[in-house]
Amino acid sequence: MSNRRIGLWLVGAWGGVCSTAVLGLAALRKNLIDSVGLVSEKPEFAHLDLDGADSFVIGGHDIRKSSYWQSVSELHQRANIFDERLLEGCKADLDEWDKNIRPGTIYGSGPTISKLADWSDVQRVDTPRAAVQRIQQDLKDFQARHKLDQVIVANASSTEPPFQIDDSYSTIAKFEAALDNKESRIPASTLYAWASLDLGMPHVNFTPSLGASFPAAMELCQKRKTTTTGKDGKTGETLMKTVLAPMFKHRNLQVLSWVGHNIFGNRDGVVLDDPVNKASKVQTKDQVISSIVGYKPNTLVTIEYIPSMDDWKTAWNHIHYRGFLNTKMILQFIWQGCDSILAAPLLLDSVRFTALCQRRDEYGAPRQLACFFKSPMGTDEHDFFVQYAELVQYARAIKK
Repeated sequence: MSNRRIGLWLVGAWGGVCSTAVLGLAALRKNLIDSVGLVSEKPEFAHLDLDGADSFVIGGHDIRKSSYWQSVSELHQRANIFDERLLEGCKADLDEWDKNIRPGTIYGSGPTISKLADWSDVQRVDTPRAAVQRIQQDLKDFQARHKLDQVIVANASSTEPPFQIDDSYSTIAKFEAALDNKESRIPASTLYAWASLDLGMPHVNFTPSLGASFPAAMELCQKRKTTTTGKDGKTGETLMKTVLAPMFKHRNLQVLSWVGHNIFGNRDGVVLDDPVNKASKVQTKDQVISSIVGYKPNTLVTIEYIPSMDDWKTAWNHIHYRGFLNTKMILQFIWQGCDSILAAPLLLDSVRFTALCQRRDEYGAPRQLACFFKSPMGTDEHDFFVQYAELVQYARAIKK
């Protein structure tokens, strides 16, 4: 077992996904749960030098004043998840990790997310450069205080509005100039990504926000010898799409239309209730069908905030398709799952694999991690089976 100490710095640290992931790490450390749900714990990856739960130290940024205990307790009460004995067994670790959470930035996050900020110490700065410097200071302090061998930054914060990049995102030099411009409305997700990559710290974007998905950030990865991956964790309805769409393709059945309707009620739902923020999520969910089948069926994705659902998400999909002798048929499915429970293990998986990639001198956006994301960086492949096969092939190429 490795003696490495790995810092996991979470953006949106006290949110549902991050809090569930942190609770899972604490429970794994104490052998209170098994590894069900963690892809990285499957036998085909057992020989890899992946970091165990005991290796991690947790820190992070948030714009709401809370705590891990408060977050998981609220999830337990509202969504009826987690065992009370498990919560009590992990409380000491959660309280200890709370000490490492710092106020984040709302620069460039948009009005809907900014309204959530109730922590008086939230970073309010005049330039993107100042935000990056504040973030980097927190990251460097975290690494120094805990004597960490490696720090990985993972963003699981609220979804930002879509953002159209311009020429200032094309090279390091041009982006560095934009950081000093008070008029630059660089998204918060990108400021976090740039801050971490510039320090040589790997970055995982578990959201559909821009993050590091632009040319200058890829250039920075090579310069700083680090790794980034994302975007938007593939946990529920889109996972089903990337599993079912290959079936229609390989059986030569023509998809005529594919309609997906999603309802959920957690804090992410509050943000996605804003049509501007919702557009980012719809874009990553709606692109996969045509990319797999090779043509553009009539598709529709809707996302609605229903407060009573809380952290439970329901997706109903209606697929209209054409078969032999021009016969039209229908497939429908309903997917219901707990949002945080589905997302948290994939966040941990992507962190563990991303940390390994950097240690193996694999810089930029590794395509073998595509199976974890709706809009994977480094590849245009969306077929889940092809994506997963690439991850297994990658693992097999590493000598035992």
